Amino acid sequence: MHAAAIRKSRAFSLIELVIVVVIIGIIAAIAIPRMSRGASGANDGALQSNLAALRKAIDLYAAEHNNKFPAAADFAALMTGYSNEAGTKSPDGTQANGHIFGPYIRAIPVQTVGPRKGSNGVAAADGAGVGWLYNETTGVITANVTTEKDASGKNYIDY
Repeated sequence: MHAAAIRKSRAFSLIELVIVVVIIGIIAAIAIPRMSRGASGANDGALQSNLAALRKAIDLYAAEHNNKFPAAADFAALMTGYSNEAGTKSPDGTQANGHIFGPYIRAIPVQTVGPRKGSNGVAAADGAGVGWLYNETTGVITANVTTEKDASGKNYIDY
């Protein structure tokens, strides 16, 4: 046998390299859309979680205030601070002078979807910088997102 016939090739052929690149391209084409859908799904989940926390805080407030919901004008202060049985917020932020109820949440959560993403404002009517719409008569709070839908086609306002 010749020495040349015994020597083995240790390099990849051009065809082997092309096949590897094509396989990587196929995997990327499958994985990238799934990852982007995961981010929007996370925002949807965060919205649901934030709404659940706000609704529980409103319910607890009503339970401690003779079934009266917090006023829309003072919503943030009443949810994150102290109040008395009549629903008057503590003027100095302490429990002094009968302001023994609260706080119900640490902070108003930010909106995670739609055009008002990042806003944590609460109002009774639609507002440009308001993330949440609140009805002080019924205690219902919703995301201030009117036309946008989640990946499954459900309107955010219906969460």
